[in-house]
Amino acid sequence: MQAMTIGKAARGAGVGVETIRFYERKGLIDQPPKPLDAGFRVYPEETVARLRFIRRAQELGFSLREIDELLSLRADPSADSSDVRERSMVKLEDISRKIAHLEEIRDALEDLIAACPGGGALRACSIMETLASRDT
Repeated sequence: MQAMTIGKAARGAGVGVETIRFYERKGLIDQPPKPLDAGFRVYPEETVARLRFIRRAQELGFSLREIDELLSLRADPSADSSDVRERSMVKLEDISRKIAHLEEIRDALEDLIAACPGGGALRACSIMETLASRDT
């Protein structure tokens, strides 16, 4: 097991030093004890692995709260993979809803852009008129 400074741990996990400090404040990773000789705190390799786990879970859309739950499951010897699968299915449904909503927004914007004359006085702009309307 190789111990490293916060900078080396950050580089090893592909995150910034402030990200590590933020995760420490949120309780997602443990802050190593301050050395008695006033040297640098050292992070074990397990912390880098945990940071990579957190980063990858965030890339997949999991919130920090959800990641904390996943980390708790990971540490629980009685946890079952069905727990993780269920959480992942819920996340997938949430992302699918968000994608559908974004597609609706895209379609509405495309309609607004198509209706816009693209020139002339701003007061004649159909996009501005629609955005100011209470009926949208």
